[in-house]
Amino acid sequence: MTEILSDEAVAFVADLNRRFRPRRNELLEARAARRAEIAAGASLGFLAETADIRAAEWSAPPAPADLQDRRVEITGPTERKMTINALNSGAKVWLADLEDANTPHWSNVVDGQQNLYDAIRRTISLETEKKTYELNGGPYPTIVMRPRGWHLDERHLPVDGEPAVGALVDFGLYFFHNAKELLERGSGPYFYLPKMESHKEAALWNDVFTYAQEQLGIPVGTIRATVLIETIPAAFEMEEILYALRPHISGLNAGRWDYLFSIIKYFRDNPRMILPDRAAVTMTAPFMRAYSELLVSTCHRRGAFAMGGMAAFIPSRRDPQVNEIALAKVNEDKEREAGDGFDGSWVAHPDLVPVCQAIFDRVLGDKPNQLSKLRPDVAVDARDLLDVAALDAQVTEAGLRNNVNVALQYLEAWLRGNGAVAIHNLMEDAATAEISRSQIWQWIHNGVKLPDGTPITAELVARIEDEELAKITAAAGEGGRFEDARKLFERVALADDFADFLTTAAYDAID
Repeated sequence: MTEILSDEAVAFVADLNRRFRPRRNELLEARAARRAEIAAGASLGFLAETADIRAAEWSAPPAPADLQDRRVEITGPTERKMTINALNSGAKVWLADLEDANTPHWSNVVDGQQNLYDAIRRTISLETEKKTYELNGGPYPTIVMRPRGWHLDERHLPVDGEPAVGALVDFGLYFFHNAKELLERGSGPYFYLPKMESHKEAALWNDVFTYAQEQLGIPVGTIRATVLIETIPAAFEMEEILYALRPHISGLNAGRWDYLFSIIKYFRDNPRMILPDRAAVTMTAPFMRAYSELLVSTCHRRGAFAMGGMAAFIPSRRDPQVNEIALAKVNEDKEREAGDGFDGSWVAHPDLVPVCQAIFDRVLGDKPNQLSKLRPDVAVDARDLLDVAALDAQVTEAGLRNNVNVALQYLEAWLRGNGAVAIHNLMEDAATAEISRSQIWQWIHNGVKLPDGTPITAELVARIEDEELAKITAAAGEGGRFEDARKLFERVALADDFADFLTTAAYDAID
């Protein structure tokens, strides 16, 4: 810890915060103002004031050599064992996650930085009672680190008496310790940027990157960033986000689960924007097809990579039938992405790396990517992105129960410090819990009824909580933080006011 939190590193992070925290705060206020306009009846559309950017000819910079081929990216937290497993997975890229798959317990924040430090220098190993984990000799994935979003603070590293910006802590420590080492090893400091809602937030990141590189004597443009388009406002600003980060941009990613959460959150007061059971909202839904195809066409028009979504399935060692059904869905999903022109896709488990790679290998042939597939056939307007009503599906008791069950299991694990949780053969992170609890809030506050006419109320949800918790605790045994998880769930799913992020609502409950 003393190495990661050296005086020099902490001073670098403090400098970033003094310089950029005020702008971050202003942008969060702008988010709230924009959302208030939606609540008052406004809607979203492509920005008139940036039409010239969309009409102009410009392109992203060419990718560095080790980011040219991104056909399979494995995601996961920076916990030590999972770091080693990710490096040994055979994927082209590892998304080293300090965000949704990593709880912001201070020990996780600092240990994650140490594990990345050791991973980059190829010195990482782990000795347990059962097994020794060590690197297998490579080749290893290119590391792309995901810091926390702009909305999260870090109270354990205050600057001038105020909490630091979590994103600047994660970025600053990683960049300070590893940028030069990565360059010496033929790679570079690469980042995935989450949860942005506007091109102005992207411009802030761009200024952070430029300043950090100048301060450490790194050539400007060395950093490369891939932005997750996982909020509904950002879907209307894809080109502007690419443009704002132009010296440093690498591509965009279709962050599908948080995108759904954002639609629910943004339009939670609008009864015409109610989503049905989470399982019924697939990437074949018209509004999700519009989103993914717009992302590919936008990226490739500008010479940037389009990265596909997550395959969260965890293969079962004991149930071949579960594997057969789930793998068929994974194959279908990845075949569609590769056919649409995506340059690669995400998996959550090493066993899915060869599955995803085989599909992209067939489509790519001897090419490293599909940047040449421009998709001039794609024409998406605002109505296409917002046409939730075209999804013909219901809210069922099974869907409600699943939301309650998954949210409770995930939140209990989150409170104990685990942000990547295996639930029902899926690797879940905070995005799943966000969808689950926000759907319940939306259904209650919009008077949604089950197919038999039963209204979804807080009382009904509380009864289902009792029943689902009884099942969960019977299987889990003694211990755990299930009562705390229930209180947190009720705070973010049943309260009259809507918590923008469960992670901010839960932050005070962890060390």
